[in-house]
Amino acid sequence: MRTKSSLFTEEKISIARRAAALVKRRDFVYLDAGSTTLQMIDFLTEKGATYVTNGLPHASRLSARGFKVFIIGGALKATTEAVVGSGAIRSLGSYNFTKGFFGTNGISTQSGFSTPDADEGEVKGEAMKRCKNAFVLADRSKFNRVAPITFGSISSASIITGVLEDKKYRDFTNVLEDGE
Repeated sequence: MRTKSSLFTEEKISIARRAAALVKRRDFVYLDAGSTTLQMIDFLTEKGATYVTNGLPHASRLSARGFKVFIIGGALKATTEAVVGSGAIRSLGSYNFTKGFFGTNGISTQSGFSTPDADEGEVKGEAMKRCKNAFVLADRSKFNRVAPITFGSISSASIITGVLEDKKYRDFTNVLEDGE
C-alpha cells in the first residue's frame, strides 16, 4: 500500500479530487480499499452522505474528518489493511449504494477490472454489484493490464482517470478524464 501510494502521485490526486466532487448530499457511498480511494478522502466535503468502506485506514480517516462511516465486517488482510472474506461478503448483502468508488490493478477491454487477490476481488465484485453508479479510479499504469482476478466487466463501472492514452476504452464504458 505504501509503495502504491508513491506512484503517479499527481495523477492520483487529480483523480481523487474529481471522484470526491461526485459525492452529493444523501448519497450512500461505498469506498473500496486502495491508494487512490484513500486520497479521495482528503477532498470529500459532503457531510450529508454516509460512507461504507472495507479499508481500515479509510474508515479511520473518514471518522477523524467527522464523516458518518461504517466499516464492513470480515477478516483483515494485513498487507493492504482491507477487510475481506466471507464475512465481508455477507456484510455487504444488506447494502444498496448510490455510488461506489473502486481501486483496480488492471483494466482491459476483454478482462475488465482486475486485482491480484481473490479475496479482495470477491469483495470488490460484490460491492460493485450493489452500486447504482460504480466508478473505478485508475491512473495510466492500470490500462491494458490484466491481474489474475476479474471483479467486474469493463461496462460495469465508469472510469475516472488522468489522461486516457488509449481511446478505445470510450467504446466500452463512460470515461471521465482530467480536465473534462
